[in-house]
Formats: sequence, structure tokens, C-alpha cells
Amino acid sequence: MDVYGIAAFRSRQQVLRYEELFARDGIAAQVVSTPREIAAGCGLSLRFGLGDLPRVQAVLAQSRPTNLIGLYRLERRADGRIILTALSK
Repeated sequence: MDVYGIAAFRSRQQVLRYEELFARDGIAAQVVSTPREIAAGCGLSLRFGLGDLPRVQAVLAQSRPTNLIGLYRLERRADGRIILTALSK
């Protein structure tokens, strides 16, 4: 089982901007394809460890992105099923 956070945006430019902002704050994040369970967006999201969620939320609260779809907890089960839980929208 693999569990992590996803920050989904409507703009690729925002994904790249927040990848940089997260890195500046010491948050390890990587650009990934947006899971198809998140219907809207540009097709790219940021993956981060759930232990960094409070810092991710702080960066987002400080900068107030206009293109954020939301934060999600993604659980990829051994049988391949994906459980997606909205953390914020």
C-alpha cells in the first residue's frame, strides 16, 4: 500500500511554481500525472508526503493560489485500487 498527498492545480504553470515554493520550504514534492479520479485540471499535480501536509497547507495559505483544485490523500492499494480522499478544496 502506498499513501501520499496530492496537490491538484488547474494550471501547469502553477504546478511548476508550487514545486519551487515547496522546495524553498523544504517540502519534497514531485510533479506527477493527476489521478483520473480528480476530474478537472491540467493533467499535472504535485505529490508530497502526508507528514508535510501542515507545511503544504501553510505555503498555500500564505500564497493563496487561484488555480488550486484541492489537496487529496491518495491510497494505492495492493490490488491496484485507488482510494482518494479530499483534504481540502
